Amino acid sequence: MSIQSPCILVCSMDLVTGYCFGCGRTRDEIAGWIDYTPEFRRQVMAELPARLETVERKPRRETRRSRMARERQDANPE
Repeated sequence: MSIQSPCILVCSMDLVTGYCFGCGRTRDEIAGWIDYTPEFRRQVMAELPARLETVERKPRRETRRSRMARERQDANPE
């Protein structure tokens, strides 16, 4: 069984920690993800929650996912 990518379409790097704001991976981990063994992917996945706790700032730009959610909400106000 393969492990899915933890990507959530944020794709913006924190310059302080070097982690992606969305998934918590480093640039090298993102680039090499498809070539990693399932065991290494599991190891990285286990580290991601702790990494995301260290991200100090929010992304400087609106992400595609947040923009789409905002547009859906604007189109269907409750």
